[in-house]
Amino acid sequence: MKKGMDMNYLCKMGNQFLNKRGVSGVITVVILIGLVMATTVIVWTVVNSLVSDRLGDAEACFGNFEKVTLNNRYTCYNSSSSKTMFSINIGDIDVDGVVVSISSEGTTKGYTITDTNSTISGLTDYFGGASIIIPGKNSGLTYIATEYPNKPDSINIRPVINGKQCEVSDSIIEIDSCR
Repeated sequence: MKKGMDMNYLCKMGNQFLNKRGVSGVITVVILIGLVMATTVIVWTVVNSLVSDRLGDAEACFGNFEKVTLNNRYTCYNSSSSKTMFSINIGDIDVDGVVVSISSEGTTKGYTITDTNSTISGLTDYFGGASIIIPGKNSGLTYIATEYPNKPDSINIRPVINGKQCEVSDSIIEIDSCR
């Protein structure tokens, strides 16, 4: 009989715990806190990866605004030969290449000059050589574009850094005539 009383006693104790509303409230709060924490971790992981990708693209170009420029002194248009000469200066920065855009009478021609020797149609170096390469760090080179029968309206330059094309770093709007 003593054994039966122990079982009844245990059943009464179990029912008391089950009937108490405070215990289920605590469990509910713990579950809600766990769900909020899990959701926060998931959202943070997704947002962090998106932001990191975007910052990586912008970081390559950040702070390099005036380090890739056009040299106005050596940029001009020769009306007798219908050639446009432009000079690129690279500051204390490593670039993969530059994109030069020359606009004339509603048309724009773009040249992508990289760090490997290449031949670019309609573009030569200052001495007439067909092998084109960007200037090295802290240096400059002059190029001649031969595809413009009229005086260009503007010349823009965009650096390519870590495989990303940056915004326009320099432009010349009024092209002087060569002397």
